[in-house]
Amino acid sequence: MASSASRFIKCVTVGDGAVGKTCMLICYTSNKFPTDYVPTVFDNFSANVVVDGTTVNLGLWDTAGQEDYNRLRPLSYRGADVFVLAFSLVSRASYENIMKKWLPELQHHAPSVPIVLVGTKYDLREDKQYLLDHPGVVPVTTAQGRNSASTSAQPVTSNAAQRHSRM
Repeated sequence: MASSASRFIKCVTVGDGAVGKTCMLICYTSNKFPTDYVPTVFDNFSANVVVDGTTVNLGLWDTAGQEDYNRLRPLSYRGADVFVLAFSLVSRASYENIMKKWLPELQHHAPSVPIVLVGTKYDLREDKQYLLDHPGVVPVTTAQGRNSASTSAQPVTSNAAQRHSRM
């Protein structure tokens, strides 16, 4: 018998348009990879996860990364427990916008909410055909991603994470 969730966590995904935020959420919630790109204005997904024997409802809020939605997007930040800040490993602009756009926006609207930095499209970073089809693409390296994470991240303490790390 399925147990009802005893806790709700609101997770808001942010990042430039077309970096793979929606794809990441669809893959996580349905185990299916979407084949078509449809720009998101706003979407909401939900998944129940079990942490230390307790069912938690994970509310996944998908936001638009395009500039047209700069005024609308922050409305979804209220009550967020965590942000997932996504950038594409094959888009230098999305990587640079971590510091230029996204961190300042999140720190302005929700300064105490933890941020998880996620590099998407890992499979394309070393895909020779993709790189041939997209001349001028200079993938973000592992070292660059780690550097951004270390300069932008704040330590996050989680009892569940601590318990699992002891296993």
